[in-house]
Amino acid sequence: MAMKIFFGTQEGVGIKNFVSLAVALLLIGGAIWYFEGMRPQKIFPGEEAEIITKDSSARVAEKSGRFPRAKEIVSPAGFINTEGVKIADLVGKKIILVDFWTYSCINCQRTTPYLNAWYEKYQDKGLEIVGVHTPEFEFEKVYANVASAVKKFSIQYPVVLDNDYGTWNAYENRYWPRKYLIDIDGFIVFDHAGEGAYERTEQKIQELLEERMAVLGMQDGIAKDIVKPEGILETDTSQPRSPEVYFGSARNLSLGNGVRGVGGEQNLREPSAGIVKNILYLVGAWNIQEEYAENTDAGAKIIFRYQGKDLYLVASAENSVSIRVLRDGTWLRAEVGEDVVTREGVSRATIQEDRLYKLIQDTEYGEHTIEIIIESPGFKAFTFTFG
Repeated sequence: MAMKIFFGTQEGVGIKNFVSLAVALLLIGGAIWYFEGMRPQKIFPGEEAEIITKDSSARVAEKSGRFPRAKEIVSPAGFINTEGVKIADLVGKKIILVDFWTYSCINCQRTTPYLNAWYEKYQDKGLEIVGVHTPEFEFEKVYANVASAVKKFSIQYPVVLDNDYGTWNAYENRYWPRKYLIDIDGFIVFDHAGEGAYERTEQKIQELLEERMAVLGMQDGIAKDIVKPEGILETDTSQPRSPEVYFGSARNLSLGNGVRGVGGEQNLREPSAGIVKNILYLVGAWNIQEEYAENTDAGAKIIFRYQGKDLYLVASAENSVSIRVLRDGTWLRAEVGEDVVTREGVSRATIQEDRLYKLIQDTEYGEHTIEIIIESPGFKAFTFTFG
């Protein structure tokens, strides 16, 4: 049976319902469009790069007129704590602290606890530290020596052996230690030579990490507290201290009773006119080489009148050598250094490893005369340094 559709009075009702439905659909669609517009939008690969590039171009242009570009690692002789590291691979991803150091340098050793603390605190926040180990002496080129020092000083960040001074020269550096901070765009925006300025350096690290987060669209925060490594005493730079003193012919300008700047054998007598401050006296038979002076007979002496609180000696020996240490004519007491033992009234240190030895660690600054008596041949003295 065919059906007939009869509208009668129901026809008007159907039209009204249709119009209401259409209006409702338009309202729902408008609401969906509005809330979709308010929701954070996902940026797909390519789009994100384009947006960051547009934002960064003006920032990079502004920095390029103020700061130098970071330099690459040049001719590394080896790596510790990493299989390799390149500055270019870190730019745009990390904030980079490049630290030039050498392991027998007391100034570097006093800086290392701060570097370790910063690495522990900020590594997960985007900081990378690259320790560039540029040697002062030949023995500091030996991989095993540097690796031993890295372990002793609890260094966890990557270390590059810069034995040929390639990276040192690229940065036109002249100091141990020296720190360069490289920002997210690859510019050297801060550097500091020597010890100190730890608070200012950490504040700059925090500032650069915050900039990094903004550039990369990250929301994490950076704590503003300042680290204070335990057991570290700041050097009082207002107190007079003797300059570093070299024993080798290349730089032995302080030698007072021998021929300066000349290598070879010298037989030297004790000074008869008294000890002059900051003048080095060697007594006995010595073989003077470019970097060090080596005694060739037992009983040889080193005499030096210094100003300062602490006294350090960079030294080594092929075979273990015992030295006796006196200050102002008496054996050491409370001022005895970490590497000296006073036993039965006599202060002695054992020298063999190629490193810095802590002979005197005092609590007061002053002027004193140190006398070192070397009990057997083969002791190599490189430098005196003071704290």
